[in-house]
Amino acid sequence: MMNQQGRLRTRVAVFACVAAAALIIDQLTKAWAMAALSNGQTIRVIPGLLSFTLVRNPGASLGLGSGATWVISLLAIVACVVLAVLGVRTISTKWTVALAFAFAGAFGNLIDRVMYADGFLNGKVIDFLNYGWSVGNVADIYLVVAGVVIVVLIATSEPLTRKDLQELRERENSETQAGDAA
Repeated sequence: MMNQQGRLRTRVAVFACVAAAALIIDQLTKAWAMAALSNGQTIRVIPGLLSFTLVRNPGASLGLGSGATWVISLLAIVACVVLAVLGVRTISTKWTVALAFAFAGAFGNLIDRVMYADGFLNGKVIDFLNYGWSVGNVADIYLVVAGVVIVVLIATSEPLTRKDLQELRERENSETQAGDAA
């Protein structure tokens, strides 16, 4: 049986590997988009559903907050720290993977905001996946997938921490005892 320290090392390794691989994929796809689409070219992938179009987005989703890019950057920094801490503290590999993808999404877009900054944290995110109603990137996909997975984990009562696991066991025990008494 693996001890608590060994499980922690495993979770940290899983978090780091998933986040690093996801970040590399995100940054490589953005580099490709900047090289292949820099002349304003659009590449149709699935007509009416998906094309590649380079956009430098100063805001958040759907361009919201374009005038407060530095605030979005600071929130992304806080989110990355919180996600990394939760990724280390969780007892669940499922949570570790979901949090690593959320971290990769937030950090991938934060890298853009720092690399392409006109001023203090006032950069633009490289978007190129044009869905017709929105243009995003691979980091955005990670954020959406992580969000959906996190909702599923919450809905299925997957424990995030030891405390959550203990509360789940206590609730199950009290339900079993209530059923036995009836």
